Amino acid sequence: MNALEHLKSRFAEILTARLGADASEAQLQSLLGMIRPAQDDKFGDYQANCAMPLGKQLGKAPREIASELVEGANLVDLCSNVEVAGPGFINLTLSDSWLKDQLRIALVDEQLGVAKTDNPRTVVIDFSSPNVAKPMHVGHIRSTVIGDALAKIHRFLGHRVITDNHLGDWGTQFGMIIYGYKHFVDAQAYETNPVSELGRLYKYVRVIMDYHGAKTKLPEVQETLEKQQAALERIQSEDHGDNKGKVKQQKKDINRLNEKLADQRALLDSHGATIETVDSDAQLQAVAEKHSDIAAAVLAETVKLHQGDVENKSLWDKFLPYCLEDIQRLYSRLNISFDHILGESFYHDQLAAVVDDFIDKKLARESDGAICVFLDGYEAPMIIRKKDGAYLYPTTDLATIQYRIKEWQADAMLYVVDHRQHDHFDKLFDAARLWGHKDAELTHVSFGTVLGDDGKPFKTRAGDTVGLEGLLDEAESRALAIAREQNSQLEEDRQLEIGRVVGIGALKYADLSQNRSSDYKFSYDKMLALRGNTATYLQYANARVHGILRNLDINPRSLRDTPGEFIFEETVERQLAVQLLRYSEVLNDVLIEYKPNLLCNYLFDLAQLFARFFDQCPVRDAASAELQQSRLQLSDLTARTISGGLELLGIEALERI
Repeated sequence: MNALEHLKSRFAEILTARLGADASEAQLQSLLGMIRPAQDDKFGDYQANCAMPLGKQLGKAPREIASELVEGANLVDLCSNVEVAGPGFINLTLSDSWLKDQLRIALVDEQLGVAKTDNPRTVVIDFSSPNVAKPMHVGHIRSTVIGDALAKIHRFLGHRVITDNHLGDWGTQFGMIIYGYKHFVDAQAYETNPVSELGRLYKYVRVIMDYHGAKTKLPEVQETLEKQQAALERIQSEDHGDNKGKVKQQKKDINRLNEKLADQRALLDSHGATIETVDSDAQLQAVAEKHSDIAAAVLAETVKLHQGDVENKSLWDKFLPYCLEDIQRLYSRLNISFDHILGESFYHDQLAAVVDDFIDKKLARESDGAICVFLDGYEAPMIIRKKDGAYLYPTTDLATIQYRIKEWQADAMLYVVDHRQHDHFDKLFDAARLWGHKDAELTHVSFGTVLGDDGKPFKTRAGDTVGLEGLLDEAESRALAIAREQNSQLEEDRQLEIGRVVGIGALKYADLSQNRSSDYKFSYDKMLALRGNTATYLQYANARVHGILRNLDINPRSLRDTPGEFIFEETVERQLAVQLLRYSEVLNDVLIEYKPNLLCNYLFDLAQLFARFFDQCPVRDAASAELQQSRLQLSDLTARTISGGLELLGIEALERI
């Protein structure tokens, strides 16, 4: 049912003939990629702009090339109008009869006419991946919902998907908790609520470690700040007269130094605030002074755990189930699950073999006591075993890649991790390919930062990172207030259900509707708005369709069991039909760059178009039974596409709101 793919297939043969036998597949695909939906209805439904580059390549007029392409593409059964316009644009209008045939197929198909891929791949999607000894925070929402959406869309299109939550369950954070448990545990609190007490211990140890770290770094930061200030004053005092080039460079240098000074002052303020937090609390300060070597001690506890120390391993075995239970509670609220949860600890016994294999294959060598992989294009090597024998994240990640290829036969691995890790993944993927894993796609699906109204990373008023649980609570609470205001007659349980679905859906969609590469400002008010590109708007559009069907006492299933003809009496009915048939195209587009926001944009456009259809095309008072049936079928397809699209985004859609 994918109109775009049909058009490309028709043009492919004639383009191949014009390119000649020496043409590459990449050249052909580049030209086919220039067949896209039209930006304006006046240019038809689709436009093919491949005649211009092809004409230049062949040394012929683009309009002449365009005419040849149209003649050779055999579009009679697919298009009702084909026009060569301007310097060589090809405007394509789909045939109404073809559109109606495709709508009938979609109406009775559980997949809404979206075909499964002819080339299924095994795709491993690595997402969420929190450090389990820490409370999940706002930063985890992006990885979690983006990864889940990509998994659902891949599956819907016929790929074999394996989701893996690669938990941080073996790192320094457990050394911190073990140290905290040995020195600061409140036994009664641990007995009553172990998860809460473990979280408190982690934060307590973190505060003391940060305090000593800040005290150590503060003089260095102050010295750097003074040097930068002196450099700025020197550059500002320079007089270059009428030398415009030097004056321009002077301005650039001043701006650059001002930016560095701003960063350094922010760092100074941060360290100062960290120190003040402890120094202002006599009891905390006394503890901090007593544990002045806490960073080294925490590292020692971590090393003991990794080396199999009986006491530390026993504590880890005791703590981990509580940590997993805590994060599972949040995943349950988000309605997100994983095929596998293989944390760092799962690969620990495989790391020595990874390093040995790199050494045996002469892909790594010793440098200052550490084992390093030296990669072209990088200033620093990738360390896979430290001088003290400890392994690092790259070692674990290499073992993970090897495991996924060997055990799961992965064709692709997508790592949904924030953009700050791009250097790590660049090196990791190059090292994996050097190691021999050249056939599998390795992609870092990066994303930006969630910001507050001030344009800085979203924090609480106290300056702490916003916890994910608090974020979910607030979203549900605000949605519930709206549900109670608009549905005061409903029972409390029903209001709570609406609040949950709308609140969680709004939170997910607020993230997914953004270009994942960009930072975005978080706003509860915007994400719950009844207008604009929000989940709430789409959920209400879906509920509106079901309201139409209920008011006419129509069972949606009856529309699919005995479908009637589709009628385009008004322009908007045909426009809605074309938009419905683009669902398959959009899902394919999402997987090209792994951007779920393309699906969000499509659903929003569809909902807006349906609102116009609803206003202009009466259903109950349609001029004939046949026209009413057609409009009911378009309405049903719209609701199923919106609810199905939301489901692929991990968002529920209620029939009544």
